[in-house]
Amino acid sequence: MAQVDSETAELLRLVDCGDDAALQRLLMLHSDRLRRAVAVHMDRRLAKRFDPSDIVQEALVDASRKLPDYLREQPIPFYPWLRRLALERLVQAHRRHLWSKARAVSREESEDLLLPDESVLLLVDRLAASGPSPSQVLMQDDSREQIFAALGRLTLSDRQVLVMRYLEELPFGEIAAALGLEVGAVKMRHLRAIRRLQALLRDGDGSGSREP
Repeated sequence: MAQVDSETAELLRLVDCGDDAALQRLLMLHSDRLRRAVAVHMDRRLAKRFDPSDIVQEALVDASRKLPDYLREQPIPFYPWLRRLALERLVQAHRRHLWSKARAVSREESEDLLLPDESVLLLVDRLAASGPSPSQVLMQDDSREQIFAALGRLTLSDRQVLVMRYLEELPFGEIAAALGLEVGAVKMRHLRAIRRLQALLRDGDGSGSREP
């Protein structure tokens, strides 16, 4: 069974016992975090038609339907499981309204594609405000424009971990569960992403060669 916080674990236990009120409390407990994740990834063209809460509501309906299967094994923590459902719903909305139906995208690629410029700029600001860390050193002498350009030259996996850490505000354990990695591997990926940003910025304006 995946590790979860005590409140979520207790609500999952009650839901497994058939407590419908506990199910509603469980879903509402995580709805604000889901809304933040959806808002980070939602294309602004889609935002003119939908509020992130609309996508979250669809995901919560999916979760209610699929929860018995989840409860049997609980392969990953509950929030990363919910997040996956929400992003799948968001990808479907983008495909219906913005993307060509013939275009096939992987889950990992779709998460990267669903990061609008506004979210990248917010990521720049979050990195700047992240406190005593490698990212604080990174921000000292570089403009937001330079960092924006450098972020665009990172590998998909490096950008992904920064988005999950600084925009979605996920702890390393939940990032690891979402990506199917060990916590130590996620921490190393995070550090690598910061170091690659530093290296790109040392090249002058983020125009250095992109690492594979």
